[in-house]
Amino acid sequence: METVFQNAFGLSGKKIWVVGAAGYLGQSVVKLLQSAGATVTCIDIEDKAKQFIDSLPSPENLSPVTLNTRKTVDSVAFVNAQVDAIGAPDGLIDLSFSSTAKAFDELTAEDFDMVNHDGITSTFMFSRAVGNAMKANKSGSIVLFSSMYGSVSPDPKVYMMPMNPNPVEYGVGKAGIVQLTRYLAVHYGKDNVRCNCISPGPFPNPNIQRQQPEFIGRLADKIPMGRVGKAEEIAGAAVFLVGNGASFITGQNLFVDGGWTAW
Repeated sequence: METVFQNAFGLSGKKIWVVGAAGYLGQSVVKLLQSAGATVTCIDIEDKAKQFIDSLPSPENLSPVTLNTRKTVDSVAFVNAQVDAIGAPDGLIDLSFSSTAKAFDELTAEDFDMVNHDGITSTFMFSRAVGNAMKANKSGSIVLFSSMYGSVSPDPKVYMMPMNPNPVEYGVGKAGIVQLTRYLAVHYGKDNVRCNCISPGPFPNPNIQRQQPEFIGRLADKIPMGRVGKAEEIAGAAVFLVGNGASFITGQNLFVDGGWTAW
């Protein structure tokens, strides 16, 4: 029985890449992947991945990579070099995002184009390079990250002054990730490469939770479960989708939102 469980949900011997590994949600994903037995390449900008790994009591099977996937030439070159050196990953979990945090009427065309490049174009280029490497192996799983705001609009009543509603360019970009997921799933389906995405609901980082308790309360009031999400509650969905337990799931957008989009 233990072997059956491990085959479905364990990741022993699997190579998983995580983009945005040092972020609030990414850290929990990495920790659960490590617990499941995976060898994890932790990708983030600057020295963030190394700093995160160095902060852990047990860094076994974790390796940091400094890479800005928004620089698409660099990111594709990284994929090709890694594949040549050690082979394609078994899984990719990409938590990257982009936003200006500007108010609706302050957003410029250049802002909008920049966010679309950073959030959609760069994700496409990186996931295509990884997907093509997985295709050669006839195996692999890609998990992208959308958002509840890729499917619904923010409620302005939640974002009372001095806060701005969640930015429009962020939501448009995350909606694009949902469609990119579907396209990749169909494109790579016959090669046994799956692609799914996760749409988190409200997962405000600890600083926001400390600094804006009234805002957190308004978010919680919008959620059927009556609270915001905890970072570790994203990790289970990501690790499930990247593993064998989800071997016949592809092209799906999984909401992890406490019921936010249910009403």
